[in-house]
Amino acid sequence: MGKGGNQGDGAPEREAPLPTFRWEEIQQHNLRSDQWLVIDRRVYDVTRWSRRHPGGHRVLRHYAGEDATDAFRAFHPDLSFVRKFMKPLLVGELAPEEPSQDRGKSSQITEDFRALRKAAEDMNLFKSNHLFFLLLLAHIIAMESLAWFTVFYFGNGWIPTVITAFVLATSQAQAGWLQHDYGHLSVYKKSMWNHIVHKFIIGHLKGASANWWNHRHFQHHAKPNIFHKDPDVNMLHVFVLGERQPVEYGKKKLKYPPYTFWK
Repeated sequence: MGKGGNQGDGAPEREAPLPTFRWEEIQQHNLRSDQWLVIDRRVYDVTRWSRRHPGGHRVLRHYAGEDATDAFRAFHPDLSFVRKFMKPLLVGELAPEEPSQDRGKSSQITEDFRALRKAAEDMNLFKSNHLFFLLLLAHIIAMESLAWFTVFYFGNGWIPTVITAFVLATSQAQAGWLQHDYGHLSVYKKSMWNHIVHKFIIGHLKGASANWWNHRHFQHHAKPNIFHKDPDVNMLHVFVLGERQPVEYGKKKLKYPPYTFWK
């Protein structure tokens, strides 16, 4: 009998067991040139993939050496599609005796968060009303048109200017929150339609870059209120005058609340 003849011609090949890692080893792979992260207790090497990551390389960089399970599920609506790209990145799994969460994170808070998300999904809170968003967009376009028509018809006197400024300020504020929802890809099921409307609102109505907003906002939700990782609390050289940010100043003053409660 030949080698392996007892398995039969149609016998499936057994997959080799994955190597196991402890958190101490995984946390060492947190450099720009060496990035590992954990999803559902499986360890992935995303060093090269981070350059092609659609959400930007910094989002993956923020989770290097950490557990990224909840962020992975929150950022990817179609998990089965994304997992196809993850197979070549798999390098091992957590050792059986290791906790699912990396050291320094509370397992109780994680469980509470997942229970809250499950309750929100059961209540259909993530399902959008397409008619509501369509009417809101039409309402904003109508206000923008009314503002510019006021200046065109009545001229640039004080009264028309004040009325125009008030209408434009209202429409721009509403457009800011509307583009936020489309930027989260949370209105339509297909990402393409969300991207199209998002670029129209933020690009044509607000005059900003959709790619720039996504690049920063994805990091904000990946690491909300984590200083040096969340761009919303790290505005140095852009929106801050002086050498020190209010976050750094407030942390040293007991009378100021923690910056994690500022939002």
